Amino acid sequence: MKLAVINYNMGNLASVLNAIKRVGGEAIVESEPNNLKNYDKILLPGVGAFGDAMRSLRETGMDNAILEFAKTGKNIFGICLGLQLLFDESEEFGIHRGLGLIEGKVKRFQKSNLKVPHMGWNLLTQTENHKSPIFKDLPTDLYLYFVHSYYVETAYKYKISHTNYGIEFTSAIQHENIFGLQPHPEKSHDNGLKILKNFIEL
Repeated sequence: MKLAVINYNMGNLASVLNAIKRVGGEAIVESEPNNLKNYDKILLPGVGAFGDAMRSLRETGMDNAILEFAKTGKNIFGICLGLQLLFDESEEFGIHRGLGLIEGKVKRFQKSNLKVPHMGWNLLTQTENHKSPIFKDLPTDLYLYFVHSYYVETAYKYKISHTNYGIEFTSAIQHENIFGLQPHPEKSHDNGLKILKNFIEL
């Protein structure tokens, strides 16, 4: 199994690579779009601004390479910003078009008595009718580590978990071969490592 971690100059990849190694996996940091066809799975990480990330993906041609990869039926996993990039658009610092692999929008948490960004440990609850293989052998409710100011708003059919932070928002999605997780599994100790392991073993 060959796993690529997409490098588009958004965030530190070392922690993701270390987490993959801890669960017995191997991954290659990939910056060349033409090479994606050689992999069995890809992981799209990311920390930073949506618009900057999409600009980087488009300038390198990585956006089209990811879209072509998705058509093959091979598995894709987006983490945090990587999850958000899978959707149609984001309102972060203006309106920006995403990869459009899943219908939905990325919206900012509204002002409330809660701090933004949403940062720290919070409860992720799996949806009743959407049991996903990335949650195999994990409890319905589990704590994971979040760092984000924006969340995805999408149809229930894509939602495999939700989390509450002032509002109930989608914290993980699946659509056929495409998976996404808003919290950071690489920062979430045993629960997060199990999710990564499950994805690697799909």
